[in-house]
Amino acid sequence: MIDHPSTILDRIGNTSLIALRNIQPAHGGRVLLKLENENPTGSMKDRMALAMIEAAEADGRLEPGGSVVEYTGGSTGVSLSLVCAVKGYPLDIVTSDAFAQEKRDHMALLGATLHIVPSDSGRMTEKLTKDMIEQARIIAEAKGSFWTDQMKNRNQIGAYHRMVDEIWQQTNGRIDGFVQSVGTAASLRGIAEGLRWHHSPIQIMAVEPAESPVLSGGPSGAHKIDGIGAGYVVPLWQASIADRIERVTTEEATAMALRLAREEGLFAGTSTGANVVAALRLAERLGPDAIVVTVMCDTGMKYLKMFGARLEANRL
Repeated sequence: MIDHPSTILDRIGNTSLIALRNIQPAHGGRVLLKLENENPTGSMKDRMALAMIEAAEADGRLEPGGSVVEYTGGSTGVSLSLVCAVKGYPLDIVTSDAFAQEKRDHMALLGATLHIVPSDSGRMTEKLTKDMIEQARIIAEAKGSFWTDQMKNRNQIGAYHRMVDEIWQQTNGRIDGFVQSVGTAASLRGIAEGLRWHHSPIQIMAVEPAESPVLSGGPSGAHKIDGIGAGYVVPLWQASIADRIERVTTEEATAMALRLAREEGLFAGTSTGANVVAALRLAERLGPDAIVVTVMCDTGMKYLKMFGARLEANRL
């Protein structure tokens, strides 16, 4: 990493790992949650945003006075907005009304210029993802900006190798399974690679929306789990990454996010809910002595309006 004076960027990483106390499988092992909400923007994406920008600075793709563009469902955009604010790069973000308003507001507050691509009734689809990518390409070409292009950018994988070092130290090398939902596939790929360097028999489980199970050979569809399930097989995905691909519905993910808040005091988003649903299933399969690690991808503070609407609907 490039040296820089002490800034908020130095607070990225070194997050806590805790065991779930009340939400556990009936006959399975322990589930541990990596608290990535402790990063400055409340998201694991801080790691990859910093890695992508610093790699581009190091090899000359992003020079002083340059600008940056990206397409994003929100968390990557918020993280890039933070990094670019600290480093002084103008940032254009292509996003959509399909994603949490809180994330869009956060990006704008950090100084990003937003370009909103309309969705199909607030749902995430393959067409929406590809429309956003094309809009980002057009902006990058017109402005001569550095396009981080998260779906293809391999520099972010190294950030997750470093996350493995934290997990390995925190578990004292005692880990039997790892579970992570798939957005760009960089976090799952980087962490899986790193864990297998340490311990080859570890079970790796990928998670995708049941409504759009393209990684497991199903049809592309629409879902409402922010940040995952692009609707097509993303470029960084490799079939050899995971021993198993688990399908989780939007309803299951949302219900688990609410359980985490009420039973564990952990307020997370729906991708975290999906992670925990799948981790419980893996812990059950691996048996009572197993230790399964998964990720609290971000804070539920990014989804207050969505959760509020859910709670209000349940009162009616």
